[in-house]
Amino acid sequence: MRNLNYFFLLALLSTACGQQPSEPIAEPISEQVEISSKKKTILFFGNSLTAGYGLDEDETFPYLIGGKLEQDGLEYKVVNAGLSGDTSASGLSRLDWFLEEEPAVFVLELGANDGLRGIDLAETKSNLKSILTKVRSKYPETVLILAGMQIPPNMGPEYTARFAEIYPEVAQEEQVYLIPFLLEGVAGDPDLNLPDGIHPTAEGQKIVATTVWTHLKGLL
Repeated sequence: MRNLNYFFLLALLSTACGQQPSEPIAEPISEQVEISSKKKTILFFGNSLTAGYGLDEDETFPYLIGGKLEQDGLEYKVVNAGLSGDTSASGLSRLDWFLEEEPAVFVLELGANDGLRGIDLAETKSNLKSILTKVRSKYPETVLILAGMQIPPNMGPEYTARFAEIYPEVAQEEQVYLIPFLLEGVAGDPDLNLPDGIHPTAEGQKIVATTVWTHLKGLL
């Protein structure tokens, strides 16, 4: 009887050890990578306004856009390619670094530093057009969006007015979508800007995110 129980127990253990789980405990790494790679990219290419000067990353408008995408169940990832101090010329020179992967949407936010420095407006316009042309040449299917900008009247009323005209002109000539004024409802409000009067606070960035989202969501 003891031998019978021994063999019964041995058979039971052998059967249990040979069983395979009916479902994987965790999703295979290869499947996780595949799911992640399916997300399309929205590339925000700009200066300190995009980078979120003086703020944490999660307070910037590109990050907040990412939250809206996730909330709506849209399979997109956001890349914040903002660099403080960037001009249209320096943006053009560093663009290639961010075009190794095709963006589904490219949002261009540059030119404000040109205006604040009094750079020749023809040069600014040419650089903006060159950036958009370069992206389109490499990735014809990418949706291009230009964020319009305005500047304080430090350089005189003529320069200021002409600066604002550049953006709708570029958008029309290059046939890209235009956000008329990125800082709509934020610029000039001391409660929504840092002490420098130029860069939005966290609350200001929320308004910027809403402005951008209004134009972006219908294109996705």
